Amino acid sequence: MAITRNQRAYGVSKYGLEIEGGTVGWIKEFDGGHATAEVVTEKIGADPLARKHLGPLKYEEISFKCGSGQSKALYDWIQTGFNQTSNQAGRKSGAGIFCDYDQMELSRLTWQNGLITEFGMPALDASSKDAALMTLKFKPEITRKTFGGGAQIKTSFDSSKQKQWLPSNFRIKVDGCDDACKRVNKIEALTIKQKVTEEAVGEIRDYQQLPTSVEEPNLVLTLSESHADSFYQWHDDFVIKGNCSEGNEKHGQLDYLTPNLAETLFTLEFFHLGVFKISPDKVESGGEPVRRIKVEMYCEEIKFSYNSKFTFG
Repeated sequence: MAITRNQRAYGVSKYGLEIEGGTVGWIKEFDGGHATAEVVTEKIGADPLARKHLGPLKYEEISFKCGSGQSKALYDWIQTGFNQTSNQAGRKSGAGIFCDYDQMELSRLTWQNGLITEFGMPALDASSKDAALMTLKFKPEITRKTFGGGAQIKTSFDSSKQKQWLPSNFRIKVDGCDDACKRVNKIEALTIKQKVTEEAVGEIRDYQQLPTSVEEPNLVLTLSESHADSFYQWHDDFVIKGNCSEGNEKHGQLDYLTPNLAETLFTLEFFHLGVFKISPDKVESGGEPVRRIKVEMYCEEIKFSYNSKFTFG
């Protein structure tokens, strides 16, 4: 007997993403957004049974990973997601779409007023050959899961604009340390975090999310010790001699490059960098590795930008 589509077990092979009604592209590892409630246990009176009831309704964070070549809507959201000058800045509604191998919709998770809580860029390594992916987490105010649909998901996605993004293709610059930066072979992963709180109102079941503060990561580079003189000089002046005012902080820029190293996919700008530690990598006696050091810098602000040439929509 032939098996119809509705009789088959669900086999999700693709995740699609929509933002404000427009298709973003195909993504990886879409997860979260489940509606849940805390279980409250009551212990009062002489009743030997612990009575239980549900507390406030909550929605879990949603997370996904993606590479280059997505729509402008996604990258614009990342750019504005940490802008706290406006109460509505960075809030986006959309849906995660679960599809089969034929790109037919099986189900979707729709969310409203998602507020970014984490944006992560991968660790970089000049010897890596794996594909690079960025990570986005956000807190929705409301989610709803629906099944069916059955329509084929069609996008204006242009595969020619999706360049393979490798962790080995990057360029780092720090003011006054250009020669040393050319010898950087590793950069640790960077994750910007935004704390979010709930504005609880007694007569409203779904609470509004409000951003409270942004936490910027440290910039950590690994490079050859033989070419690190400019970082050592900055460390000596900034840390040891104590000349660590705002005027002695530096500006930096990290470019994520295409495979031919000719064009930039994404850029992170670092404002008010301050070095606070330089330490050598551990090496075993008798070995012959290149002696490398790790340079750690704090950062007050990071700005994300993208090359619109490699986007669609």
